[in-house]
Formats: sequence, C-alpha cells, structure tokens
Amino acid sequence: MEWNDHLAAARDGTRIAWSDAGRGAPAVVLCDGIGCAGFVWRHLAPALARTRRLVHWTYRGHGASGAPADPGRATLLDCVDDLLAVLDAAGERRVVLAGHSMGVQVCLEAHRRAPRRVAGLVLLCGAPGHALAHFHDRPALAAAFPVAQALVERFPEAARLAFRTMVPSEAALLYAMIFEVNARLLPREDMVRYLRDLSGVEPTLFVQMLASAQAHDAADHLAAVNVPTLIVAGELDTFTPMWLSVKMQTAIRGSELLVLPGGTHVGPLEHPELVGLRVERWFRDRFPGRRAAARLRPARRARAARARGGS
Repeated sequence: MEWNDHLAAARDGTRIAWSDAGRGAPAVVLCDGIGCAGFVWRHLAPALARTRRLVHWTYRGHGASGAPADPGRATLLDCVDDLLAVLDAAGERRVVLAGHSMGVQVCLEAHRRAPRRVAGLVLLCGAPGHALAHFHDRPALAAAFPVAQALVERFPEAARLAFRTMVPSEAALLYAMIFEVNARLLPREDMVRYLRDLSGVEPTLFVQMLASAQAHDAADHLAAVNVPTLIVAGELDTFTPMWLSVKMQTAIRGSELLVLPGGTHVGPLEHPELVGLRVERWFRDRFPGRRAAARLRPARRARAARARGGS
C-alpha cells in the first residue's frame, strides 16, 4: 500500500502531517493513541484501503507533525481541532472515524463538536474518558501522575534524556512483553516500533496531553451518538479494561461489540485477521459500496419487470 503525504495547517498554525491511500466513500480517518504514530494500524490499514479512501494523521509533536506553535496547546481538544483541520485539508465533508486508545476520546469529542461530519465510529481498545483512571483497574497511576508530570515539567532536559534512553530499552520492552501485551500473539518487532515512536515524543508534550486525556470525559455524550458504531475490546486489556468497552456499548444505542480473546491494548496487532474481517463486515453491512449497490439493481429491475408482467 502506498501512502501520499500531505500537510495541514492547524488553527494555531501548527503543522499537522497526514497521509492518504485508496479510493472510495465514506473515507476512514485513523486516530492514534497518545505517543503513537500509526503502528497499530499496520494490518488493518491495507485491508481498508482496498475499498475506500483511508486517511491517517499524527498528533502535534508526534511523527512528522510539528511541535505546537504555542507550547501550551497540546490538549485533547487541540487534537480535535487538528482533526477537523485535516478533514478540511483532505476535502472530506463526512467520514468514518476510527480511534485507538486515546483516539477513542478524540473520535467521540469530534462527534460532539461536529456530528454532521461523522458518518460512523470504530472505537478500538479505548474508553470515553479519564485515560489513567483504570490502569490495571487500580487508581495508583492516576494518583501518582501529577507528581510525575511536575517532575517532567521542572526538569525537562533530564526527562528528555530518560525518554530517549529508557523507553526504547530492552528492559522496557521486556516489561511490556511480560505484563502489558500478549507475547504469544504480538510479534516482538511491533512492540519495538511502538516504543521507538513513543521515545520520539517530547516528554513535556506527552505529559500535558496525557493530563488532558485524564481530565477529559465524553461519557455524557455516549447517549447522543447516533451513527453506526463498532467497539473493539481486548479481553485482557490492562490500560482500558474490557468492562469499559462493554459499558460504552450499552450506552451507545445500536452499537456493536467485538471482544478479542486473549487480546490486550494492542488487540488489532494481536488479532489482525479477526479485527480485519469484523471491521470489513461492519462496513459492508453499514455502508454498502457502489459495487454492492450495482449488484442489487438488476435484481430490482427483474422484480419490477415481473410485477409489470414482463419476462
């Protein structure tokens, strides 16, 4: 699959990188988790691009996107502004939003902000809000995070050095493969790529964005979601436990839920075939393409001819 690279200008002038591939409507826009630059879509993206236009973008300070023009503008709501700027730059009026992890919050908030621009939602391994509150179903990380944020912001150079050396280290990889992902299902190189992407994010921006995701909550908007919605949950997800997805599916009328057996927070990489087949079926059911419609028209014409007494 070949991506075409572009740039969009955010409302505050920040450079936002986005890429597109494929053709067909509705277009699908991929929204990453914090610290990510597209690795989780590695398997799903080629499947989607075969039948529709696919757009992937990176948050400010992530991947090829520029650092915020204003260092204080790195909140989840700024990400929503950037998403809408990407839609404008891509010439897309109405799209399906697909979000992973914090991208779930971005997608839900975008629907709240601009519901007419959202045709559907695919929400993977995420929650509507309070990103740190349920880590391992304990409040410890949320309670400790303000202290960590204060240290990062007080000692940015030391934090940057630690991020660059510790995050992509073998020790961090070993911890993640043992405690946070299903090593029987996830290739080691996928986790290596995630840690490499994360280590490239400025620590002060990372903690500011994470603090915003912790403070944000779109749970009050779930009942107002009125577009087709598919929710994907990892059975063993330690970052956003499965019960959060079940609760979200109950709150969004008509939504559908796929639970990935043995899946964790990176379920789309652990179960690529299952996720790909289920997402494709959801699209066929909810957004039948032109070719599907064309196959139906001869049958309709035949029925009409029989009703008129024709052959």
